Amino acid sequence: MSNLKKFALVPTAIHHLRDGNDELMYADGPDGNPDESRPMRAHMFGPGSKRYAAARAAQSNRSMDRFKAKGKDKTTAAEQAEDTAKFLIACTDHLENVEVDQLAGEALLMNVYTDLEVCFIASQLDKFIGETANFTQKSLTA
Repeated sequence: MSNLKKFALVPTAIHHLRDGNDELMYADGPDGNPDESRPMRAHMFGPGSKRYAAARAAQSNRSMDRFKAKGKDKTTAAEQAEDTAKFLIACTDHLENVEVDQLAGEALLMNVYTDLEVCFIASQLDKFIGETANFTQKSLTA
């Protein structure tokens, strides 16, 4: 017999961010030195974590609240973008080597996830955390 838990998902995974051309993104090194660039990455909670489950439940509750308030769920594009941003914020442990206007914490995340000029970041992270394969334990023989 084999213990099913050996197939359990890990709670977090790291995604190397990609730009609009699907190229890996790097931050300049200290003093703006491109030769010492550092990967821009997102550390995310996935489907096997309590944080993800709570974020999904909160997202579902917001949807139900809109439905109750409007009589039907006619979500605007702005509401959908904000809802996705709130979900991603709740699923983000932290961003690595990502800076915007000296923002930090939730303010940084909200800015990154709602900025239309970098909309590809929210899209790729939403897709990344939806894929359970990104949160599987790596084979010890691989």
